[in-house]
Amino acid sequence: MPPTARPRSRIQQRNRELILDAALEVFSLHGFRGATLDQIAEVAGLSKPNLLYYFPSKEAVHKVLLTGLLDSWLDPLREMDPEGDPLAEILAYVRRKLEMSRDFPRESRLFAGEILQGAPRMREAIEGDLRDLVTEKSRILSRWMAEGRIARVDPVHLIFSIWALTQHYADFEVQVRAVLGPEHDPFTEAGGFLETLFTRLLAP
Repeated sequence: MPPTARPRSRIQQRNRELILDAALEVFSLHGFRGATLDQIAEVAGLSKPNLLYYFPSKEAVHKVLLTGLLDSWLDPLREMDPEGDPLAEILAYVRRKLEMSRDFPRESRLFAGEILQGAPRMREAIEGDLRDLVTEKSRILSRWMAEGRIARVDPVHLIFSIWALTQHYADFEVQVRAVLGPEHDPFTEAGGFLETLFTRLLAP
C-alpha cells in the first residue's frame, strides 16, 4: 500500500492559501506568460524558496488554480433544474453567473486569459467536462422549447450569450465602470437589464 500523505499543518495550509491567492492576483493582472514566481512570492509575502517548497513551478501553481476554477465555473449551470419552470431556471442561471462576475472578477479574468491563449492547460477539461455539461443542459433547453414553454432559439448559443453578457462585467470591469461613471452600480443595473432581455427573448 502507498504511504498515507501527512495532513498539512495550519502554517502549511495558510502559506499554500497565501500563495494561491497571490498567484490569482498576479495571473489575472499579467496573464500566465507575464507572471513570474518572484512576483507571486512578493505578493504572498514569502520568499521564493519558501514558495518553491509548496509548488515546484509556475505551471504547478497555475494548474491548481485552473482546476479549482473550472469546477466552480460549472456549478451555476449544474444547478439548472430540468423539472423547474424554464424561464425561472434560465433567469436564475443568469443571476448566478452575474453574481460570480461580481464576486470573483480575478477568477473570471484568469479563465479568460487562459482561453485567449488557446487553452493550452485546459483544453482537455473544456473538451470534456465543460462540453458534456453544455450538451446535457442544451438537451433540457431543447425539450422546453419543443414543449412550447420557451421560444425556440439555438440552445448552445443561448448558453454562450449568457456567458458573454455576464462575464463581460468582470473581464471588462474597468471599461464598464469608466463608461457608466462612479454613481452607477454596473452589476445591479445589469441584473435588471438582463432579466428583461432574456424574458423578452424567450417568451413563447
